[in-house]
Amino acid sequence: MGVFNLYDALGKAQEYGLDLVEIAPTAVPPVCKLIDYGKFRYQQTKREKINKKATHQAKLKEIKFKPNIDQHDLETKIRHAREFIEKGSKVKFTCVFRGREIMFMENGQSVLNKVLESLKDVSSVEAPIKLLGKVLSLVVAPLSKDKKPKEKKSAQGEN
Repeated sequence: MGVFNLYDALGKAQEYGLDLVEIAPTAVPPVCKLIDYGKFRYQQTKREKINKKATHQAKLKEIKFKPNIDQHDLETKIRHAREFIEKGSKVKFTCVFRGREIMFMENGQSVLNKVLESLKDVSSVEAPIKLLGKVLSLVVAPLSKDKKPKEKKSAQGEN
């Protein structure tokens, strides 16, 4: 609209029923805009909500089992873990030892190794197997998006 002094600019804003908003205060002369400030704030909060919704925060899901778990029960827990990983969540596996089971720690480690082997196509190890008290734990995270397409391309090339 051109260069106006402050009082003329405020008069124009009132005439149109809009607000005078300063865009670039450091410019000479300062740059202002005539807009409906309420509508502007509404659209800005709407954009922020959409951006917030788009960001996925990785949640940590936990799956517990004992070292003497049956094969079918373990497969079921692995299937649930696979679903969590495909949705983008990290999964923490905990093998809980009771009483004297801690003497046969290799049973728990072998179960966790089976879990790792069956989930290696969709996940990577974030925290290796470690013993904390009477609990062996392992944390796996979804594969990065860079690695997934390469695997799909190689699978398509074989077909």
